[in-house]
Amino acid sequence: MREPTVVVAADQAADYFQTYSVVGLLAVVGVLFVAVAFGAGRLLRPVVPTPEKLLTYECGVDPVGEGWAHTQVRYYVYAFLYVIFAVDSIFLFPWATVFAAPGYGATTLVEMFVFLGFLAVGLLYAYKKGVLAWL
Repeated sequence: MREPTVVVAADQAADYFQTYSVVGLLAVVGVLFVAVAFGAGRLLRPVVPTPEKLLTYECGVDPVGEGWAHTQVRYYVYAFLYVIFAVDSIFLFPWATVFAAPGYGATTLVEMFVFLGFLAVGLLYAYKKGVLAWL
């Protein structure tokens, strides 16, 4: 009586590995595609180095002066605040789908209020420190 279950288990294992072999084959094809594209680019591009081409070039401005530039820290703070609220908005979408599922309403609601509470404390701290003032 045990032989049919062994055959079924072997068939399931074969299907399982066949599914992952398709994923592996797709990964190999993707790597080969990238390698062929880079190789073709290296073979087909013209290589004529001149002093002008070897200069550092950034944003259409010729390099003048030192390579060290002073940047105000507040721009980093604004970027950091943006990242915080972007992560918050990304977290809201999966939360909304779980919140709609039966049996998860109260738990996910409490978790979201804890998460939003941490963000509110951070925003209040930034406001008290004057980070959110433009001038």
